[in-house]
Amino acid sequence: MQFTRLIAVRHGETAWNVDTRIQGHLDIPLNETGLWQAGRVAQALAGEDIQAIYASDLARASQTAAHVAEAKGMPLVHEIGLRERAFGEFQGQTFQDIQHRWPDESVLWRKRDPHFAPPGGGESLVDFGVRILSAVDRLAQQHQGQQILLVAHGGVMDVLYRAATRLDVQAPRSWHLGNAAINRLLWTPDGLTLVGWADTSHLDQGPRDETTA
Repeated sequence: MQFTRLIAVRHGETAWNVDTRIQGHLDIPLNETGLWQAGRVAQALAGEDIQAIYASDLARASQTAAHVAEAKGMPLVHEIGLRERAFGEFQGQTFQDIQHRWPDESVLWRKRDPHFAPPGGGESLVDFGVRILSAVDRLAQQHQGQQILLVAHGGVMDVLYRAATRLDVQAPRSWHLGNAAINRLLWTPDGLTLVGWADTSHLDQGPRDETTA
């Protein structure tokens, strides 16, 4: 059977998500909310028939996927091809920092210039997209007729959505890329098809604290 069902999940929240700080390839762990979200993802997927779990090797994705893998008693396979886009010198900077320190480059970045690569070893959107879709094609081909889980990053989810809906890399974004959202796609040799997007119903009950325990 030449199809593979994909469940694609963005990692849980990190402190840098809250600060609007670019993470890229820097290894930032989940914060308390992100750990709670990862647990909720695991609960939501507990009844799913999943044959393999793959995650970016960066901690925020790996930690999220580990909750699912532990709950299902399955191995977690790290896939470097699912890493977030490399942002070079933009990594560690807030959106405001980037606009202030690199005003010209910031314009190219915000306009989604497909060939712009952030200074200091960043990836262009074109190169990033090729990397992600090549990794997904390779993994999907290994699991034809099955369903697999991919846990990665916001930029990765964006690439998958655009590929599945045939949207140009520069098209304005009108879809959500929420932390710990569950997205569903179908892979065939002809490409990706969107099945469901940005399901966050498992996160409707907020984290418990001293006032809600």
